[in-house]
Order: sequence, then C-alpha cells, then structure tokens
Amino acid sequence: TVQSMHTPPPQELTVTCHPLALQLNLLYEEVLYTILHRQGKPEPTYVADADELYEYVQKAFSMDPEEHHVILQRVRDLEKPIFCLKVTVKQAKGILGKDVSGFSDPYCLLGIESKRQEPASDSSSHPENKKPLKAVVKDMIPEDQTHRTQVINQTLTPVWNETFILDLDMEESVRHKLGELTDLHGLKRMFKEARKDKGQDDFLGNLVLRLQDLHCRNDHWYNLEPRTETHPDRGQCHLQSLMTHKKRATSLSKTQPSYTVHRHLLQQMVLYEILQHQAGSTSWDGELSKHATTILYLHAAQKDLSDFHQVMAQWLAYSKLYQNLEFNCSCLLHQITSIEYQWIQERLRPEQKAELAESFQSLLAYGISLLQKYRSVFPLSSPTSTLRLQSLLRVLVQMCKMKAFQELCTLTPNLQQMVMEALKVQYHLLPQPIGQWFSTHGPQENGKALVRLLVEVNGDLERCYKTWNKFFTKNQSCVCIPRDGPLALTDFHQWFKEAIPKWLQKTYMIALERTQRAIQVDQLMPLGELNKHSTSTVDLSTCYAQIVKTWQQLDWPDPEEAFMIMVKFVEDMCKIALTYCKLIKTRAEELSSKQQDEGDAANRLCIVVNNVEQLRLLILKLPAQLDWGRLEQRMEGIVEPEQIQHTLHNQLQGTITCLDHEIRDVVQNLAKKVTPQPGLKYLLCCTGLFRTRCVLESILCLSPTHYSLLELLWNHILNELTAAANQQQNSSRYYKKLKFALQSLELCFHAEGCGLPTDALHMPAFMDLEEGLKLRSTTSRKLIQNYFSERIREQLEISSEKYGAVTIKALYRPSEQKLRIEVLNAVNLIPLDSNGSSDPFVQLTLEPRHEFPEVVARNTQCWKNELHPLFDEAFEFLVPPEKCQQDGACLLLTVFDYDKVGANDLEGEAFFPLSNVPGLTGDEEAADPARVSQTRLPLMHPKPTGDPLLKLLESRKGDKEAQAFVKLRKQRAKQSKESV
Repeated sequence: TVQSMHTPPPQELTVTCHPLALQLNLLYEEVLYTILHRQGKPEPTYVADADELYEYVQKAFSMDPEEHHVILQRVRDLEKPIFCLKVTVKQAKGILGKDVSGFSDPYCLLGIESKRQEPASDSSSHPENKKPLKAVVKDMIPEDQTHRTQVINQTLTPVWNETFILDLDMEESVRHKLGELTDLHGLKRMFKEARKDKGQDDFLGNLVLRLQDLHCRNDHWYNLEPRTETHPDRGQCHLQSLMTHKKRATSLSKTQPSYTVHRHLLQQMVLYEILQHQAGSTSWDGELSKHATTILYLHAAQKDLSDFHQVMAQWLAYSKLYQNLEFNCSCLLHQITSIEYQWIQERLRPEQKAELAESFQSLLAYGISLLQKYRSVFPLSSPTSTLRLQSLLRVLVQMCKMKAFQELCTLTPNLQQMVMEALKVQYHLLPQPIGQWFSTHGPQENGKALVRLLVEVNGDLERCYKTWNKFFTKNQSCVCIPRDGPLALTDFHQWFKEAIPKWLQKTYMIALERTQRAIQVDQLMPLGELNKHSTSTVDLSTCYAQIVKTWQQLDWPDPEEAFMIMVKFVEDMCKIALTYCKLIKTRAEELSSKQQDEGDAANRLCIVVNNVEQLRLLILKLPAQLDWGRLEQRMEGIVEPEQIQHTLHNQLQGTITCLDHEIRDVVQNLAKKVTPQPGLKYLLCCTGLFRTRCVLESILCLSPTHYSLLELLWNHILNELTAAANQQQNSSRYYKKLKFALQSLELCFHAEGCGLPTDALHMPAFMDLEEGLKLRSTTSRKLIQNYFSERIREQLEISSEKYGAVTIKALYRPSEQKLRIEVLNAVNLIPLDSNGSSDPFVQLTLEPRHEFPEVVARNTQCWKNELHPLFDEAFEFLVPPEKCQQDGACLLLTVFDYDKVGANDLEGEAFFPLSNVPGLTGDEEAADPARVSQTRLPLMHPKPTGDPLLKLLESRKGDKEAQAFVKLRKQRAKQSKESV
C-alpha cells in the first residue's frame, strides 16, 4: 500500500503533484503532439496503436472526454514539426583497397533523395530491383543537400564518429540513401587498364535505406552494395540513426528546456502509476507500464535527448516523488549507477548542475529526517520495514559516493556523522515523559518506578541492538562506525574506481561486436557430426569465458561496489544473449531466402534451436562461474537475500525464460516446414532433430510406438545408401546427410535400448563411400589449402636440384606485423632461350590467395642472359601473424624466363612454409636479420599427369573460386617445358 512516510499510515491518502506550477493542459498538449507526430516503424517492444496511447494519457492526466477532444483538436491545428533524421556515421570495415599500398583514403557521402515517379508496371522501379549506380549521392542529390565525412587516410577500417542532421520531407514518398565510400587517391591505381578520368574518386560501395523500414532509433552494421559483381564483397558500414523533430509548435517546447519538459512528463506518468498501485493495494516496484514507456521513448527521441539527460530526468522525478509518496527507493539505485557511469560535468549547463545538486541535498536531508524517527517510520510491526530502511541507507551511501555528488555538493557534511547525530536524536526520546514514571507516594514507590524505567530502557536497547544495529555497524552499511586503522594498501582499488565504468562498457562492446561478427559469417552448418550447433556459439562461449575471467581477475574488494559491478556484468551478458537470439534467427531467414530447398531451411532451424540451447546452458553455468555464493556471503547483512534474488537470480531466470520461448517459437516454425510425408528429405530432417532438447517430441508427437518410426528411418536410409553406391552418385551433401542420419539413428537406438545390427556402419556400401565423402564434403578453400600443404611436403622431400634452386632469407617483425623476404640468388637454372641462356626473374606471392586477398604479387628485376642471377632484393608484406600460421600458408616463389613475345616460360617454382618464419611467435630477437639463416629451395615443376585435388576442384563447375584456381595452375603447367 502507498502511504505517507512522515506519519503513521492514514486511512486514505490523496496526493496532488503539479510539476513546478506548469499548467497541466500544456503538458497534455505536449504529450498529444508527441503521439500525433510519431515517426518510424513501430518497435515490437512498444505500443503501436495510437488510440491506446491516447486512452492511457487521458487517464494519466485525468482528462474527461470532452476536454481531451478539445485539446486534441487544438494540437491537430498546430503547425507540424520539421522531421529530421539524425545520422551518426560510426565506422566501416572490410572495404576494398584501391591504392597501390593496398589501402584506401575513404570518406562517406549521405543525403535524402525523393523517390522518382515511374510507371507502376515497371518492376525495376522498386529500389531493391535497381542496380546500384556509381556516385549515387553525387549524381542524384544537390550538392547543398549532401553531407560528407572527413577523409581517413590509408586504412581499410575507417572510424569517423561524425553526426549529421538531415531534414525530411514527409509530404512525399522518400527514401534514404546513405553511404557512398569513395577513394580520394583513385589516380594511384597500380593497373593502367582502369582508365579512370582524371580527378575522379574510386567507388567503394553504397547503401540505400528506406525510411518506412527504419525504427525511431536504429543502430546496425549495413552491407555496402557494389556497382558491379566484380567485387561483390564491399565491406560494411556502421550507422546509428534517430528520428527527431525541429521547431515543435507546442507552448512548452517553445519556452522550456527539453529535458525539463521530459522530466515533468515523466513525473506525471510515475505519479499515475503509483496511484494506480495504491488503488489496487499493492506497492509500486519502479517499473513503468508499456504505454508510459512508449510515450517517454517517443518524446525523448523527438526532443533528441541524450541517454544521460534522460537518466538525469528520471533521477530528478523519482527522487522528488519519493519525498511525497512511499515506494521502494531501491529503484533509485539504477539512476545512481547510470549517472555514475556516464558522468561528465561539462555536459550540464550551470542551471542543470544547480538543479541536480539541489536534488542530492534535498534527498539527503529527507533521508536523515526519516532516520531521526526511524522507529515510527519503519515500525517492526510492518514486515517490509527492515527492507525499506536498508534500501534507504543503501541509496544514501551510494549517492554520497557518486562523483557527481562529490563535485556538486562539496560543502555537504560527512554522511557518517549525519547518521550518528540522527540516531542520537532518536535515543533522546523515551516511551513516555520521565515525570510520569514517578509518583508522590514516597521513596519506596519512586524506587520501584526507577527500576521499571531502567528495565524498560535496557530492554529497548537490547531490542535495538538485535534488530537495528546490523543496519548501522561498520561491516554493513558503512555509515556509522569507522574502521580501526586501515592497512597500508586496503584502499588501493580506489585508484582504479574511476576507470571501472569504462572497462565494463569496453568489455560489453567488444563482446557484442564479436557476437555480431560471428553471426555474420555463420553459415548455420553443424561443427561436426556429433555437434549440432554452429560456429557462432563457439565465439559466444569464448566471449562469456572472457567476461567471467575479467570478473575473477577484478576481485573488487568493496562488497557493495562489487555487487553493482556484478549486476552490470549479468545485465550485459543477458542483453548479449537476447541479441544473439534475434540475430541468429534473422541470419537463418537470410540464408533460407536465397534457397528454395525446404529441407535445407528446416536443417538451419534445427541448428538455430541447438544454438539457443547451447546458449541456455552457458547462461545456467554463470552463477557457478561467477561464484555468486561467495558474493552473497560478502553481502550478508548489507543486502537482503530477497534483493539479491530480485536483482540477479530473477534477471537470469527471465533470460532463461526468453530463451525457452525462442526455442518453442523456432520449433513451431519448424513444424510448419516439416510435414509427415514419405521421402528421404523428411526423414533426414527428423533425424537431425533427435539430439535437440524436447524438439523430437514437439515435432513428431512421440507415442509408445515410436520405435517403429526409428526402424523405418534406419531401413530407409540403408536402402538409400546402397542405391547411392550402386549409382555412384557424386553429391557430397547427399553423402554427408546420409552418414549423419545413420549415426544419429544409431545413438537413438542405443539410447532407447533397441536392437541394432552391429556391422551396419561397417557395411561395404558405407565404407566405400567414406573416403570419397571426406573430400567431396570439403569446401573448395579447404581443398586449395590442402593442395599447398601437399606442395610444401613435396618441397621438403626434394633432394636434387634438377631445375636449379633459389636462395632466400625470411623473417617476421611482430612489432610492425610485416613479413620480410630477401631474394638472394638463383643457381643452376635451365637455359630456355635459343642462345643457351635465360632472362630470369622471380615472382613472389602469398598462398592461398583467399587467405591473403589484399596482398599483391611482387617481382624482382629481370637479369639478361644469366643462369646464376644475383638478385639481392628485399620485399615486405603487411600480414597478421595468425594468417601465416595456418595450414598450407606459404610463400610461392616462381622463377620465370622473360619472353617479349608470348607468355613467359617457367624455370621452376618453390613453396616456402610460413609457419616457421623466425619472429612469427613474437620474439623480436629471433627476427634479427643478423641471426636469420639462409634457406636454399630446390625448384620443382607441376605434375604432368595432373593432381587429384585439382581434378576434384575442376568438377565443381558452379564454384568460381575453384575454377579460377584450377585455371591458374593449368596455366602454370602450360608454361612448364617439362609438362610439354
């Protein structure tokens, strides 16, 4: 129940709180104007129906229907605001390098383009059906309406963090064209065949967003679109957008600061919510309804209020209402934490600083006044009194620790001293006036009265010691008794306190970005035959492990501050989990939209279910990994167990509930795709679900006779395997599904205690397919990697120098992330010219190309008429160390005989493995050129009879990358006199 905190609970309480003498109808006008001119696609977490919002505010402001319609009509007659889109161009990644250095000098153009009117029958008029145009922003939007970022020189990962305000014309259909990354150094392209016009910047990619698809707030990574399909992967651009208003026509918007109006609106909403709970005889827990949250969200966005100013408005509203109405003041801790993490004094104007300081002083004075009469305000007869007192003390302690409080309230007395003085006032109050304890019946009666007084006082002191003392002792709230001489290093953690919020935010952002990147590259394929989840869960598990390790290493000494840090960690990990669920479902839809195979779509949904289940298991392990038991022991007596349960356990359980709901949602979608019909595709989809928690029961509605279904699956797949072997089918995907189905069913039979032929997985048909499956199910890139691994092994086994040899020195400089190759000489080359000599030069490439896409081939000088050239040339490649340490990573040295007419002849080639280059492990001393020895590599020629891996790659006609690699190796063999 809601009651006054100054006096014992009355029979009925009516509170009227007009925000700072502002007329209520002007505030009502402001909120109606906000709902009427709502922008953006409604978010699912907010109320979309305007009539529902009108009905809510009519109740919140106690407006009768007639008055509501009058004010609403007046608002409709007001001039519309200027609709704006506030866009922050954050950064880009993965863009193309257009300079000879391998980098670019990117900048970004953005603007708003009105949609042109075209015939309705022309399907190409839809923005999604149009091919991206070169210089879209330059050509389609006037220069005075175009915005441009700064140029970031020589980078492929530019960071701008620039914000622009774009005016929108909402009277016509519009679309939003964002991005056109261009290169200022376009004339420095290495290949002259580009034939670019003088002074024209290189096109790097563009992005078209439709306004009707944008929410009020947006924060996403967008794929940049190419002009042609030559380089389809153009990278990504990170954009944040906010739909705002300019020149709002309401009276309050014209006369009051935005955050002040927002605070008054918030205060009115909170007052209504509290009174609603009072009417229902329940206490308000600080959570606003969905309707109130929607209105405040829209108002803050339209007024372009920062997160910090919104939190400040909440603090001012909540702290003021707390002094008039009783509710759980623990909800103030959220505002305290947010202000502490975001505090920068320069963000506030002088009047805002004064207002915030006054709110601190007012709440402190009010809290001390309650402590002066805590026995009556927090009576032991009320079961919630101790929790309310503890919450008040925690709020006062945390408020006084804030940087904002200490900077703005420099003259405030010490909190410890103030609480001690307040308690002394309480102990001066006796249960009744002292004169009433004594009578005029003589010394004997007065002696008895004195004994009764002493017994009463002693009993009261004992009750206070047992009940109240724990809230004020040195090991609890730290507000009264000082410590007995701190040790020399007890407070060293305070040196790092200011940096903790930044560390926590950085940890969260890194984990979130890594999760987003992992999902972007996740193909939703199982990691292995016995692992039904995909690659993104591995990255997410690593992120969680790093956060847990951060908490363990931090080991913050102050228990209350450690509890706040733990709350932040848990909140962040839960947010990451829910974000992952949303993104992985979107990724599955994106991949399925590109294919029409319902079987593949169902399999992806199986992977999504398993991924979410894997995430659920990670969440369940957090209490043990973060050692909540130890934290709860440290917080004993400081925070009630119910508070820990509400803050930590309930939040975690809420996330688990959301994950379970996501699993059920995906299973329902899967049930629609997989219908009980005969055929291998249906059977395989069912088989893929056997190891998913509760999914088989959801899809197949298992009964006691489900063994017959398993036997049906087993026999059907065995028949398919035999037929596949007889027909010599080449589909690796088909083989892989059959094999996985067999193994899944084998586990199911064993789990259910059913009989299974022991030699089923060793039958001839299955064994014959095993070896071919390993290669056919391997990706083209992995096959190319295996090809170079075999060439490296052959290189190490060569003992003769039949075609000559080349000598090099290789080292890696970890501080610069540069691979340095010195080509010293070549010896004993074969004469390929008619004059009995050759014109040799060496070409250096890093292989496989897909691992080093930005590294171009390098050539030495050509030596005329020489079979023992002394090159003595050095080359440097900017590559990360982990790329060099992968299997198959090598330096391919190809020695050519230069030919003016026709193609160059091949002298030979050598494959130098990069995994053992000195300095690659980070040892700078090992990379000392004086300590690096020379390496002599015998030259070799391509096999004249071809290579099995090349034949397999050549059979993949639809794989452009595989075909390009085979073509290159065939060309190399053609240049070899040996193969001819």
